[in-house]
Amino acid sequence: MRRHLLSAADLTRADAELVLETAEEMRSLADRPIKKLPALRGRTVVNLFFEDSTRTRISFEAAAKRLSADVINFSAKGSSLSKGESLKDTSLTLEAMGADAVVVRHWASGAPHLLANAGWSRSSVVNAGDGTHEHPTQALLDAFTMWRHLASGTGQSLDGRRVAIVGDVLHSRVARSNALLLKTLGAEVTLVAPPTLLPVGVEGWDVETSYDLDAVLPKADVVMMLRVQRERMNASFFPTVREYSRRYGLDGRRMSTLQDHTIVMHPGPMIRGMEITADVADSDRSVIVEQVSNGVAVRMAVLYLLLGGSESALGGPGDASGGDDQ
Repeated sequence: MRRHLLSAADLTRADAELVLETAEEMRSLADRPIKKLPALRGRTVVNLFFEDSTRTRISFEAAAKRLSADVINFSAKGSSLSKGESLKDTSLTLEAMGADAVVVRHWASGAPHLLANAGWSRSSVVNAGDGTHEHPTQALLDAFTMWRHLASGTGQSLDGRRVAIVGDVLHSRVARSNALLLKTLGAEVTLVAPPTLLPVGVEGWDVETSYDLDAVLPKADVVMMLRVQRERMNASFFPTVREYSRRYGLDGRRMSTLQDHTIVMHPGPMIRGMEITADVADSDRSVIVEQVSNGVAVRMAVLYLLLGGSESALGGPGDASGGDDQ
């Protein structure tokens, strides 16, 4: 892997599959009495969050701690950033503290790229979501969840699997990263949304698009529902919530049209009753809670591969306890 993870486009197929395979090893820790590895002992990971987050921040914190790294949680609220300190000066401060990796979530698209490429810091930078741009580790945990359910085990692939991503694609960094990564892994992606919630230039994403959810669902192997991000909207993108739910919500009736093996996903947070009904979210098809647990394993894999050294995460000649060799 490269030094930073800024975009799903940074990952070759070999890179992505290495992350998935390493994450599978990391998941095995859940069955151990002591759920920690010494792989990143002595390393420091900083979570630098300019936007509110629950799942992503806690997931990265848990991942770093399970790898025995020291973790610093840095929130823009209550810090010098709220007093007007620049991103550059914050970066220099983190550099002085000896940060080995900086996990960045920022409201401005491109902020992690600036942090990584401006020459202010020698730390590895991981994009934990930048504006409406990308969220590569979310795409990796989504792909990992699909891979575990649909790829029939290690060594198999998502080639030819059909993934429907439904909802507010325009404002979704998750949709962008998934579209990039899933194409790299050989899946066929269809974006389903009203015309007002598809971004300009989507024809360049190398995906299919549709306005008709009912036509897409019976052929899908995965249905990923997206939240309508009203906080990023400054205009009306659909007539009413009720109309949106009628056209683009996943309910029990629509779930009954899915193939037997099809799984239902959501990156969270969910708005139950709008894009997904409670009976669907809580059904046996739903892997939404599993996505959260998989997020820790995938982020462990990312931090390990960026900072740890060898490709073997657990045991063997490249034991993680010797992970300071790179």
